[in-house]
Amino acid sequence: MTINGVELDELIDVPAGLRNVVAAETRLGDVRGHEGFYHYRQYSAIDLASTRTFEEVWFLLHEGHLPDHAELGAFTDEIARAQPLPPELLPVLPAIAATGRPMAGVRTALSMLAALRDLTPMWDSTPARRRSDALLICAVTPTILAALHRLHRGLDPVTPRADLSTAGNWLYMLTGEPPRPNAIRAIEQYLIATIDHGFNASTFAARVVASTGADVASAVVAAIGAFSGPLHGGAPDRALDGLDEIGSPDRIDGWVRDKLAKGDRIMGFGHAVYRTADPRSNLLRAIGIELGGELVDFATTVERRVTELLAELKPGRHLYPNVEFYAGVVMELCGIPRSMFTPTFATSRVVGWTANILEQAGASKVIRPSARYIGPRAPQPLPDTVGAQPI
Repeated sequence: MTINGVELDELIDVPAGLRNVVAAETRLGDVRGHEGFYHYRQYSAIDLASTRTFEEVWFLLHEGHLPDHAELGAFTDEIARAQPLPPELLPVLPAIAATGRPMAGVRTALSMLAALRDLTPMWDSTPARRRSDALLICAVTPTILAALHRLHRGLDPVTPRADLSTAGNWLYMLTGEPPRPNAIRAIEQYLIATIDHGFNASTFAARVVASTGADVASAVVAAIGAFSGPLHGGAPDRALDGLDEIGSPDRIDGWVRDKLAKGDRIMGFGHAVYRTADPRSNLLRAIGIELGGELVDFATTVERRVTELLAELKPGRHLYPNVEFYAGVVMELCGIPRSMFTPTFATSRVVGWTANILEQAGASKVIRPSARYIGPRAPQPLPDTVGAQPI
């Protein structure tokens, strides 16, 4: 018996969730979970977040090297030209915004933009056209998300400013107010730290679609669909909600024990890859402490105690705070509404998705795994009737 022309005894069974299965080769970066380390190309992601701008790291992932001064200037000019809302989308954005679901809304808007701009399948396009399409999607995604947020609240969208960085424009377009320099840098560091992170669910979804030769937007829309799930990108607000539920240090133990007794997951703790502290969480904790305030003091207290309790109650599981725990704290301190936490994550990850999409477009093999059928033995004779009716 065969599946897709392969004999059953030749199939390779893999762990659930494809854990530890190598599905492709990449030059974009890697996550070394047991070391608590990850990198973009040959550079530490945390070092980049600490010393470089978001645009420099965007260029690195898409072009393969850090830009010199002239390259960075030309690149930021190109981004600025692509950031404003496409006029074709303006009439439909209010209807999309009415749902109050920005991640679903940007998925719809990007699909429409791809059709209106006639983004061609990558199989039929040149590398230059793919790069141009990828830059458009990356540049306009934050603008669309911010516009949807404001329109849903009865406010007019804010046009991005050419003199502001990607991080600065994100804060400006959300609030309509000139952002504080320390908030801009805090969000920029967060965006850099979350651009890419191995073959996570959304990145893999993007690469699967890219492997078919589809257009860039189709692959990004697939990634957004995967990213919107609370077990992936949709958890920064839930982690912060947990802090609200706890309320005070004396309630930490009872809250954790109650959650675990119910079989609930404690959002903001544990990671599929890291078996030590998540380096992104360490970076964001430091950023939060620099910003200061009671929320940070409380968050660090909760982090310490929850980590201790998880070590006691779930020994050997290596459950530490992940990126989402302090991401919510930093975004709250910078004035980003909780409904926009996951969209903020998406404004950075779209750069990583498109870098993976461009890399996958250079391969010629469609990603097409097999499944092991475990249903009733086939073929079986059809029944004579459907319900009470003769065939």
